[in-house]
Amino acid sequence: MANTTNLLLFLLLVSALLFSLLIHPSESTVIHRRSTKSNPKVVVAELLNGHNSLRAGLNLPPLQWNTTLTSYAKWWANQRRGDCALIHSNSDYGENIFWGQGDDWTATEAVEAWEAEESYYNYESNTCMPNRDCTHYTQMVWRTTTFLGCAKIKCNDGDTYVVCEYYPHGNVIGQRPY
Repeated sequence: MANTTNLLLFLLLVSALLFSLLIHPSESTVIHRRSTKSNPKVVVAELLNGHNSLRAGLNLPPLQWNTTLTSYAKWWANQRRGDCALIHSNSDYGENIFWGQGDDWTATEAVEAWEAEESYYNYESNTCMPNRDCTHYTQMVWRTTTFLGCAKIKCNDGDTYVVCEYYPHGNVIGQRPY
């Protein structure tokens, strides 16, 4: 009888613990990825803060949000809505483009993808590693760039497309970004 009672108490405790985890999951089980995908103010904050955090780590001045660049980014993103193609516009702005399959990509993830190219950049030789692109990263940290404007859309096929425009543009041949 004591073994049965102990077993029942044990099962009751385990059930209560599992139930509490379902009601109050640990922080590691909570997924925040979709929380910002449709709030324009949060998207702008993620884009600007992501860029400026990277720049601050290199003692570079912060970028300022610019509505003209934002309008241009929205216009270009809408031109690509039908195909989500990674094709650059024909402007004198610097431009980074991100494409992600599906609609659950955040603006932060786009910035992180560009920032990840830092590992392909060699400051000493001012070049990208062979067969690697680092120009999204170098545009983000171009010292003389002062303004940023971006747009994030969902393409017709449901994929995510992010365009950021930079003024003045970076990636000037023969110059270092910082």
